[in-house]
Amino acid sequence: MKLQTKRGILLALLFFALCAFNSKKKFTTVYLIGDSTMADYSKNYEPGKDYMKVRYPVTGWGQVFQPFMSSDSLYKIENVIKKNSVFVDDRARGGRSTRTFFQEGRWRAVYENLKKGDVVIMQFGHNDASKEKTERYVDVEGYKEFLRLFVSQAREKGALPIILTPVARNYPWEKGVLNDVHGDYDKAPKDVAEEMKVPLIDLNQLSRDFFTKKGKDYVTEKYFMNLPAGVYEAYPDGQKDNTHFQPEGAKEVARLVFEGLQKIKLTNN
Repeated sequence: MKLQTKRGILLALLFFALCAFNSKKKFTTVYLIGDSTMADYSKNYEPGKDYMKVRYPVTGWGQVFQPFMSSDSLYKIENVIKKNSVFVDDRARGGRSTRTFFQEGRWRAVYENLKKGDVVIMQFGHNDASKEKTERYVDVEGYKEFLRLFVSQAREKGALPIILTPVARNYPWEKGVLNDVHGDYDKAPKDVAEEMKVPLIDLNQLSRDFFTKKGKDYVTEKYFMNLPAGVYEAYPDGQKDNTHFQPEGAKEVARLVFEGLQKIKLTNN
């Protein structure tokens, strides 16, 4: 009886160990690396400060991306993720270009934790193009080189890199159409994606098309950080910002990214 009991205990332990192992195997982390338009301001972005008091309603699209990774939605992106559980790890940070994201060790922190089957979604360009801000600026060739680095090192770990073009700003509008403001910094990620055979989501085009359909007035008031005075504690004098998103705008951009994931076709997934 004692021998049987011991065997039963061993079998039970083995069963739980296998369950734990299989659970880990079925878990995928989606890392988001990029700038303020992608960042999560709600989770201790500024340690010791209350997001609702010092930042809200600014919302990066990565901040609201996790709900799209729910178990009942993952079947829609099984072309990219075949596991049954996903955790979105948003490492994006305001004011960062590809260069500063790398130089500050932010990419290294992601790289060291990457495992086979993880996904790295990268969206830069806003700050890379900021010539007047020399602390973050990187020319187009440098921008491409850092994207290549993120792609190649993600692949070293068996992770899937996905490149995004920079999300649209809310200008310039012409005859009811939102036009491109990113220029060469929109083309560069496309070039790298083609060169390295990396999945690309053209978020710049997708967001411009969607915002155009919604109309300038609606997008300006509801999606971007154009705020009246006296409404939000963090912005007592109001705000005029056509780069960063309110919650509704962030959710729509997150949806565009999720829909973009659904259209990715991998030959060796």
